[in-house]
Amino acid sequence: MQAYLFVHFKEKTTPDGEQVYFGLSRDGFHWEEVNGGNPVLWTYYGDKGVRDFTITRCEENGRFYIFATDLSLSYGMRNQYHGSWEEIGRNGSKCFSVWESDNLTDWTEQRLVKIGDENFGCLWAPDIIYDRENKDYLLHWSSSHSCNDYGRKGIYFCRTKDFHEFSKPELLYRKEDSGIIDSAIYEENGLYYMFVKSEGNPEKIILLKSEHAAGPYERVEAFDRSMEAVESGLYEAPTAVKLEDGRWCLFLDYYGVPGAGQGYVPFVADSLADGRFVRSDASFDFPYGFKHGTILTISMEEYQRIKEHDWSDKGYV
Repeated sequence: MQAYLFVHFKEKTTPDGEQVYFGLSRDGFHWEEVNGGNPVLWTYYGDKGVRDFTITRCEENGRFYIFATDLSLSYGMRNQYHGSWEEIGRNGSKCFSVWESDNLTDWTEQRLVKIGDENFGCLWAPDIIYDRENKDYLLHWSSSHSCNDYGRKGIYFCRTKDFHEFSKPELLYRKEDSGIIDSAIYEENGLYYMFVKSEGNPEKIILLKSEHAAGPYERVEAFDRSMEAVESGLYEAPTAVKLEDGRWCLFLDYYGVPGAGQGYVPFVADSLADGRFVRSDASFDFPYGFKHGTILTISMEEYQRIKEHDWSDKGYV
């Protein structure tokens, strides 16, 4: 049997919300909090807050890596960012925060990884996919860039084998009629599928596919029909997981209300190739609003280890 780990943050105006939280599930539908709903890891460097997580299990050594946006709105929005998302888009999150572990319970201290050069504005929402063709990992994220005066954002990527050395960033995908953010890539039957949030035309989540992890990507129109009933401009941060029965669960982060009312809503499809996702709120439950994260498939032994671990020990390996 397989279980599931959801790495996420909480939508709060206090600094404890923008830390590392874990959620667990034995079936992908019913979720429980870890550590009493408190953070399992804290940030001490950079903005001293993190958002927009991804987690991966390295195929080479089995080691786990968490990457996150180095950004604290609770500290910075009123301070260095002067209440401006435009300023964050130019000057916020120049690095990714990274943690490593061999067992999902004992983690290294936070380190900051700088990927872009002076031409990049923000580096937001990292995600990781294993590229079987190149036998390395493709780290991708959304950024503003000097090439269009830090206007509409695009998706960029670099390659790594060890999560310490990274290739020079390249453009992965740009949408001509709007900015795009929050990319999430998955492989199914040798094809790669990328969910992104389109910031216009439509202001919704869209799905793209490619024969290669680094593209080129083309639109999956069947998915557009799945999103027809979803309100524009209220959902972001897509993340998906393949269930044990072969179905896919797609979670979209609803941010259409202030505060604790935000969190993920679920959609289910038989396959990514089919592209037809059905909203399925009644089949899922969360202990609170999980915000912008990623789901990792884990074993039942790993599930029990995380569930039973004493997270009050703040020591680092």
